[in-house]
Amino acid sequence: MTGQPGESWTDSSKWPGGSDTFVEAFAKGLVVISSFTDQRKLTLTDVAQRANLPRAGARRLLYTLVALGMVRQDGDDFSLTPRVLQLGFSYLSSLSLREVAQPVIETLSRKTDEVVAISVLDGSDVIYVARAEVTSVLRRGLMTGSRIPAFCTSMGRVLLASLSPEDCRATLQNSERRQWTRVTTTDVRKLERDIAKVRDQGWSVVVDELELGAFGMAVPIRGPNGNTIAAINLSTNLARHSPKALFKRFMPALKSAADEIAQHLAAYGR
Repeated sequence: MTGQPGESWTDSSKWPGGSDTFVEAFAKGLVVISSFTDQRKLTLTDVAQRANLPRAGARRLLYTLVALGMVRQDGDDFSLTPRVLQLGFSYLSSLSLREVAQPVIETLSRKTDEVVAISVLDGSDVIYVARAEVTSVLRRGLMTGSRIPAFCTSMGRVLLASLSPEDCRATLQNSERRQWTRVTTTDVRKLERDIAKVRDQGWSVVVDELELGAFGMAVPIRGPNGNTIAAINLSTNLARHSPKALFKRFMPALKSAADEIAQHLAAYGR
């Protein structure tokens, strides 16, 4: 089944079999929605292929979503409507982390004139749960809810470092370690060494691995018990500064923002 890295839930071969607590038709409907991840418009054939469903089944599910106002039809093309965002907003709006972090990262973004984001780990990917945006020369159009690979990003390596070495290795081995650029590290053993270093030093810097010219630094956001609950990242383009200058200039402010968010979470008892 076609899907994004880390989205094993869309693979029907991994669904519970013969369970009276698992509604397969509902799961298929969610997979149909997920098939639009990287495309605004799809035909019935496209959806059937991406969702690994017969055309007749895909057709019924699509027209159910049309009737609910979550999908729009224009001739042979189907596209998601803004109403489908309600499915994600219920989760995002309940995130106390996002509520307390957004003002902090917006302040840091304005202060540095760079992109600041917060993410959590989902399988082998990281998902953006908050983002403060400035005019960016980076080409990737990322927003709240976007997912990117964990293994080759600064936020991802911070979050992978929060796992036990055994769980980290399993996550890396089960991930799609694509060669995004000529310098992307894909070897599991080298990644384990890099992540172990992140675990020891408490921060990560990744340069050029997801996109040439891209620089990212990240530190953990810790909960009251000291466990990593998310990662905060500052990203920019190397055309503006050298990696060494970027680290010296921005890392203290990034750590301060992470500490401030952790203090807010503790104060609110969350």
